[in-house]
This record gives sequence, C-alpha cells and structure tokens, in this order.
Amino acid sequence: MNRRIMKGMKKKLNKGIVTALLLCFVLLISACNVNMQNGTKKSGIRVVTTIFPEYDWVISILGENPGNIEVEMLLDNGVDLHSYQPTAEDIVKISDCDMFIYVGGESDEWVEDVLKEAANKDMVVINMLEVLGNDVKAEEIVEGMEHEHEEGEEHEEDEEEMDEHVWLSLRHAARECDAIANGLKQIDPANADTYQANLEDYKESLNALDEEYAAVVEASENKTILFGDRFPFRYLADDYDLTYYAAFAGCSAETEASFKTILFLAEKTNEYELPVILTIEGSDERIAGSVRENTKEKNQEIMTLDSMQSVTGADVAAGAKYVDIMQKNLEVLKKALK
Repeated sequence: MNRRIMKGMKKKLNKGIVTALLLCFVLLISACNVNMQNGTKKSGIRVVTTIFPEYDWVISILGENPGNIEVEMLLDNGVDLHSYQPTAEDIVKISDCDMFIYVGGESDEWVEDVLKEAANKDMVVINMLEVLGNDVKAEEIVEGMEHEHEEGEEHEEDEEEMDEHVWLSLRHAARECDAIANGLKQIDPANADTYQANLEDYKESLNALDEEYAAVVEASENKTILFGDRFPFRYLADDYDLTYYAAFAGCSAETEASFKTILFLAEKTNEYELPVILTIEGSDERIAGSVRENTKEKNQEIMTLDSMQSVTGADVAAGAKYVDIMQKNLEVLKKALK
C-alpha cells in the first residue's frame, strides 16, 4: 500500500477517533462543570504542549517559574508525532488550559476540532508552522528516495505536505521561543520581565550553538550527509547548505527500502567517501546496514541523529534538554562530515 493511500486512511481514522473522543469530552466537561460549581476547579495557570521541544522551550523561558505555571507534554510515552492519537483525557487537558502549543502540520489535523470545543475561549494558541509563515517548506523527494507512487499507478497531483520538523532548525527554534515568551507574558503579565530576560538568555545559547554548527560545516570539506532511514532534518540541512540523501522523506510511513534505493545510497556513500551512514533514534539500523554491505569499503560507522520525536516523560525527568540533544547531534555531524 503506498504512502498516499495510507495517509488518506489515517486522516479518516483520525477524524473518526477525534469525533468519538469529543463526544466523551462533552460528558467529561459536564462533570467538570459540576466540580467547578462545587469549588473544586483546578487553580493556577496551565500550559499544554504536544511535543518535547515545545515543552523544553517553555520550561527554559519560565526559568525559576515565578508564576508557578503548570506545564504538561502530551506526547510523553515515546509515540512520535506522526502516529499520535489524542485521548479523551488529552482533549480535556487542552480544553481548559491557558496556553496550548502544537506543531500545526498534517499530523495535528485533529487539533482544529478540539479547539472549536475548548472550554477556555481566551486560550493562547501557538501553531509552530504559523509562527514561521512562508519559511515553512514542503516535504521534498530528493534523488534516490523511495517514491510514494507505485509502478503502474496513474500519478495524481498530491496535496503538498508541509515538512513539520521545524524544531530541528536552531534558527527556527529562536523564533518559536519568541512566540512562546509572548504567550507567557499574555497569560502571566505580572512576570513578563522575567520571561523576557530568560528568553534573551536562552536565545543566546541557541545562537551560540547555531554558530558552532556553521563553523563545523564551514571547516569540513565534505558537505554531504546520507541517511539509511527517514530524513526529518531538512531544515537543519538547509540552514547550513548541506546536501543530503536518504531512503525516505521525513514524514514517510514506509519502512522497507527497495534494493534499487539501497544500491543508490551505497553508490553515493562510495562517491563521496562518506565515513558515516546516519539513522534517526529508534532505528533497527537494518537499512543502514544493508547500505554499508553494498559499499566498497563496508566499514562506515552507523550513527544516530536524534530528531526528538520519541522523547518520553522519563527522559525529561532524567534531564533531557533540547540544547543538549542538539549539541550531541553536532558531535555526530562532525564525524559524518569528515
């Protein structure tokens, strides 16, 4: 089954699931209204995010959190953005929070219906793709990637899909943090100065790391990276003018690469004398291993760039930080660009 058909099925499934959950939500809200009448409504300011980078940006801008703001990350069990389905409990959390942050791509199509039914009509909503406007890029199929059309299938004009992985650009991260800080100032104006100061400090760390990335790429003769996997790093690659090859696009649902794709990637590894074949977190390295076995040297290191799509609540509790993960990615990139 090709990717376009799978995506269409997922849309219908998502719509049905969200509709059913919204019915549950109405019942839950009725119960919540009874609690509010009894004086048991939760107090305090609440922020809900869908994914880890958003969550960590909020935590970083809050700093010592003088407003005692509660922050919650919905995708906290390792499920990635593309396969996440909200629960009725998630919908309730969103409905009465003070600020909600989400990516805003095709994977988040369920959000629109949830926001229509939200109990808090004054909620500050941040759509990450909307923040970037015209700088959001369409997902692209580069040379050698598995294509979503099957042989013999009539090619139809597919609806252009935006690349959702905007958090993997440090430059975009700085702009998203601007929007988040502005949102925090709206919901907690008493601590606006603190949030602005924390924002400026955090953006300094983002800008410094961006400069490190640029310096590493500038000092490298090789400007090509190759993934035996999905490729969610287009924004990062474009920031530093890197050429890339990969088995699949970033949002692809495919897991099996054809021998033609394997051979193409192996030939590119040979052509550019690449020392590293990259994967993303959670990979079984099967495709990367097959690419390596079809190269001349068969000695490339298989390394992981972390796209932060599967960060768990346990990872956060253990101290996972956006900047730290991007710093580790830079160390991997240094080896890949040798």
